[in-house]
Amino acid sequence: MSLESFIAQIKAHGNKIPPVNLWDPDYCGEMDIQIKANGDWFYAGTIFKRPALVKLLSSVLKKEADDYFLVTPVEKIKITVEDAPFMLTQWQWQDEAQAKLQVRNNVGDTFILDKQHPLIINDAGELYVTVRHNLLAKVHRNVFYQWIDLAYEATTEKGTELVFTSAGCNFSLGIID
Repeated sequence: MSLESFIAQIKAHGNKIPPVNLWDPDYCGEMDIQIKANGDWFYAGTIFKRPALVKLLSSVLKKEADDYFLVTPVEKIKITVEDAPFMLTQWQWQDEAQAKLQVRNNVGDTFILDKQHPLIINDAGELYVTVRHNLLAKVHRNVFYQWIDLAYEATTEKGTELVFTSAGCNFSLGIID
């Protein structure tokens, strides 16, 4: 399977994010596509230079267990993801009065940080946000530092925690000493 023929299949489904979670096509092997830890996409060692192509391919990204696949209704191709497939790069208040924090990832997906798109801290203390289904976006360091300015200190059983609120949900940036 060539990258070009796979892209043609994706384009046939329009501009919406397809319901990849409902698709269970046959496995067709691996393709030399890598998503680096900083969110850059590479094919055969060469960086993708067209953001529209990255956005298109990211729309058919699916995670099963610890593996990532690009899927169409008829094909499933394994790719390599170093960390998380997306990077959370921007945020803004959508409605500051109601404390709704809108976030944006490196492929242009925007959504509200809320129960469906929660902030997650892994064992190493790194922050991620659920983008869709079980796909994560790593929170860029600049965004993390800006969120620290938003946070307030809350005392918990574990110690003092940095917390901020979006869409009625409290999100922790971690415990401070």
